[in-house]
Amino acid sequence: MRAVKRVLAVTALAAPLVIGCAGLASAHEGFHEGPEAHFAEAQFIANEEGAGEAAVASVVSPHGVDHIAGWVFAGDEGVSGAFTDSGASF
Repeated sequence: MRAVKRVLAVTALAAPLVIGCAGLASAHEGFHEGPEAHFAEAQFIANEEGAGEAAVASVVSPHGVDHIAGWVFAGDEGVSGAFTDSGASF
């Protein structure tokens, strides 16, 4: 039961990270017009010690560059995480 609670906690805390990745893709009107390069990677774990997720994404387009990275982990001692977002519009 504790593992289920951890997975639910991490899912709830990771949702903003996932939504943020999707927000990068739609942040600009006409974002997918013209050439574009992007990269995204996510990893997750759920075991007897806790549950967590980490993700990173980058986008380069004629409109600008964006990069996000973050992680979240829930265990016996609580929940911790970090999130970084940076970018520039042209």
